[in-house]
Amino acid sequence: MLANRECQAALEVLQESPLYDCRCKRGMKKELQCLQIYWSIHLGLTEGEEFYEASPYEPVTSRLSDIFRLASIFSGTGADPVVSAKSNHCLDAAKACNLNDNCKKLRSSYISICNREISPTERCNRRKCHKALRQFFDRVPSEYTYRMLFCSCQDQACAERRRQTILPSCSYEDKEKPNCLDLRSLCRTDHLCRSRLADFHANCRASYRTLTSCPADNYQACLGSYAGMIGFDMTPNYVDSSPTGIVVSPWCSCRGSGNMEEECEKFLRDFTENPCLRNAIQAFGNGTDVNVSPKNPLLLATQAPRVEKTPSLPDDLSDSTSLGTSIITTCTSVQLTTNIIPGSNKVIKPNSGPSRARPSAALTALPFLLLKWAL
Repeated sequence: MLANRECQAALEVLQESPLYDCRCKRGMKKELQCLQIYWSIHLGLTEGEEFYEASPYEPVTSRLSDIFRLASIFSGTGADPVVSAKSNHCLDAAKACNLNDNCKKLRSSYISICNREISPTERCNRRKCHKALRQFFDRVPSEYTYRMLFCSCQDQACAERRRQTILPSCSYEDKEKPNCLDLRSLCRTDHLCRSRLADFHANCRASYRTLTSCPADNYQACLGSYAGMIGFDMTPNYVDSSPTGIVVSPWCSCRGSGNMEEECEKFLRDFTENPCLRNAIQAFGNGTDVNVSPKNPLLLATQAPRVEKTPSLPDDLSDSTSLGTSIITTCTSVQLTTNIIPGSNKVIKPNSGPSRARPSAALTALPFLLLKWAL
């Protein structure tokens, strides 16, 4: 009982420390360590499991304008419709990747690993395949990876090449489809997978208060979050090679959900019937980004507060890169300190009135608890 009280007191202290507001950067050198710190704090402050979890990643403040314009050139937007219709933009994207040494190297690596048969009963090493895919999407600039994932198609051959981008026979498909809620539970046992899923929900969750159905009308954040899930248990992919309809899903179904079927269907629809994700993919393929300015303040003011505050996925690759206007602190850079008045056990909460006293046992136990949780 004493340990529980000390733990609760320590968590209350954390809520008033810089650690509580820290976030992580996708692809940073100590990403896993940062995420372990984040979840050790936030999971201890919640009761039960939430359907949507806040993203542990810093928010994306830039847009895809330059990449969208690049995509429009390659997709043939504005060119001769006859020539554009005959082009295989997904094939063009693969050729462009081969012209870049880094893209070619990492793409060749994951293709080789994901196509390597282990035995007659085991077609590949999925764990190694996933790792190689994560390296590709984390280390190759999005101007190449997005073109391969979200290329526009006019025929089935192109759409099938798009579907085959992640080598789905190894990275995606399995003998049987697990229940989606079971797959989500499995994903949430891993800090990285849990973080990428939370980031997807934060940035791709359909919003009917915006022009594009995306939170803050930010296509870049949604596409980046989608790409960030590839290489994990929750890996999504196109369900077929239809050039006209864009439907993506993780490899799961809601069969056997019992009394949780409604929740399962809701979870699955966030992939299969998501207007934000569909619009973002189509906009990138067509090379048409949305230019949203604060001309309609009412639109921005009516967005849900959680959407405004929820951090999302950056596409930077270094933990030394800043986001300019962002004031969010990276979790690994925050020292295990609190604003304690010298000679007392009081913790000062910024921008608040009188300080509240905290048990000294909680302050003493805080570093130990954090270390224990992170391990």
